[in-house]
Amino acid sequence: MTLRVTNSLTGERETFEPADPDSVLLYYCGLTTSDPAHLGHARGWVHVDVMHRWLDWHGYDVRHVENFTDINEKIIARVGPDGETEEAVAQSYIQDIIADMRSLNLLRAEVYPRVSEHVPEIIDLIERLIERGYAYESNGSVYFAVSEFEEYGKLSNQELAEIEAQGEEDEQAEKRHPADFALWKGGPVSPDAISDHQHEDAVPADEAVETALTWDSPWGEGRPGWHIECSAMSMTHLDETIDIHVGGQDLVFPHHENEIAQSEAATGHTFARYWLHVNLLDAPDDEKMSSSLGNFETVTEAVEKYGVNVVRTFLLSTAYYNDATYSPETVAEATKRWERIERGYERAVSALDSTDAASKAVDESLRDEVDELRDEFITALDDDFNTRGGIAALLELVTAVNTHVEEAKAYDYRGLRRAVETFEEFGEGIFGLSFGDTTAEGDVTIAEDLVDLVLDIREQERAAGNYDRADELRDDLEALGIEVQDTADGVTYRFE
Repeated sequence: MTLRVTNSLTGERETFEPADPDSVLLYYCGLTTSDPAHLGHARGWVHVDVMHRWLDWHGYDVRHVENFTDINEKIIARVGPDGETEEAVAQSYIQDIIADMRSLNLLRAEVYPRVSEHVPEIIDLIERLIERGYAYESNGSVYFAVSEFEEYGKLSNQELAEIEAQGEEDEQAEKRHPADFALWKGGPVSPDAISDHQHEDAVPADEAVETALTWDSPWGEGRPGWHIECSAMSMTHLDETIDIHVGGQDLVFPHHENEIAQSEAATGHTFARYWLHVNLLDAPDDEKMSSSLGNFETVTEAVEKYGVNVVRTFLLSTAYYNDATYSPETVAEATKRWERIERGYERAVSALDSTDAASKAVDESLRDEVDELRDEFITALDDDFNTRGGIAALLELVTAVNTHVEEAKAYDYRGLRRAVETFEEFGEGIFGLSFGDTTAEGDVTIAEDLVDLVLDIREQERAAGNYDRADELRDDLEALGIEVQDTADGVTYRFE
């Protein structure tokens, strides 16, 4: 069993080898706490959660750190109904985000550092960069000199001469090179800096900026730049070199490119050995789902509407490195997948715990299929965390269970036990799905009784000559994943 990942830094599929064979240092770029979390954010969360779980399964001690950006002009632009100060707005959204994380059944990170807690470490890191000749002070601000770092652009594959200016327009006069980026922003926050992000119900910009957080520094009063934050927090809670850095595809440039430059310039060491990027989630209009576009469904809304199992199944039905689209059709497909997996698990448990499960019954076909599907799941997840392949393996496991239950004269207890363990180990343990409590007289038995009742009504309609109505009932059952077959011996059905 060898895990391979696609490293954005090299563009290659590589064998994963952490620096310490017993542990993995994993950092995930978290949210700016200025808006509700939406399904685009949840896509990153859930895939990182599966990465964490799969690395655990491989026996690694996973040290998983995810930050909250609680200092940002977008947060100040929310001052008003969402909080009377920048700090209050951030605290409010952090509380909501944590609730969303729990609703999605995510494993907890080792720690969730906030930028506001790490200003001393940020200042220390900036001072190191100045001392090493990679940064310079200008008018109370400090900028990273991109031309001094020879490998600048190695993640995004851009040439320095082709990179457009970074930062606010009023910063350009202070910088030596247009692409230099701010490590420290001197002075108070200007109302103009938040004008593009201002919400209709927020207080006026000139009032909002009065609540902005600032700190004393060797260069005067100011605030950290965006990019330096993650480097400082990652180094504080993990190490100067980490194994895996994950983030959204939209952060490759400039955020992750700048993280690499400032981190490696300060330490002289590789910042992250493997860079993994989660592709964006598109809305039905083929635009990325984002807070700025307003075309999103919040995590809270989605979980309330569909339930956590459907949301996780939807997000895991596409591998993290492939494009995904959120639409009524894709959610409907995910709902059918989850319901089929749930029914398969419940049917396996019902048969396993019934008196028809025999200690001497042997179904070699079932046992072989379960072992093969376990291997297929492992192979898929070891192939760059291919969750789509993992979902496919679980669906095939449902088919194997259904075939055994429908055809066996006596249930193979050991074979079914292995199937149930596989559902629980991989469906619950790795994919974070929740099958709930099921007994032999549980949901499957109730479902079968309801199907029998509908089929009895269908037979009555046929006997009365109402063939169209009978066909409609059959079609309704098939739409629910129940295949109905009329045979010479009578009507049979199976759960797909």
